[in-house]
Amino acid sequence: MNEPELADKCKQGDNLALRRLYELYAERMLTLCLRYTNDIDVAHDMLHDGFLKVYSAISAFTYKGEGSLRAWLSKIFTNISLEYLRKKDLLKTAVPLENMEDTSGELEEELELIPMDILMGFVLELPPGYRTVFNLYVFEEWSHKEIAEKMNINEKSSASQLNRAKKQLVRRINEYKKNHS
Repeated sequence: MNEPELADKCKQGDNLALRRLYELYAERMLTLCLRYTNDIDVAHDMLHDGFLKVYSAISAFTYKGEGSLRAWLSKIFTNISLEYLRKKDLLKTAVPLENMEDTSGELEEELELIPMDILMGFVLELPPGYRTVFNLYVFEEWSHKEIAEKMNINEKSSASQLNRAKKQLVRRINEYKKNHS
């Protein structure tokens, strides 16, 4: 069953289609939640809550081309993750604004040298504010303006937190390379 058919059957309340939707996307959405929380039990709770929300809101989904269902699900689970972080007051990381060097090129060069599971572990070690901005910018491809609006911070704070996250990742990557060369 292709994506538009799956969405249509889910909208009709077809239990097999709803189950198939879960089977196709649960692991990916769990990983998304885990990237924000760094707590597997909380991520599982968010997965449950997220699919309840998906099932109740599926009638609002509009197919816009290949991948739009996954993008819609990702948006829902990202918002659930952000709600959780806000409730736990984990997004209020005070970040003084200062002149910081751009590390984007340096980080991208280093990423190719480290196994993905190690890299994701480094991302999970980031402080919650840095990790959240990094996830939204890198994985969800949100702009600093979108991040600032959703997190109730200044755009420059978003850029600063992303830069600090990248610096910490570069430092961890360099430590890893030094210890594994």
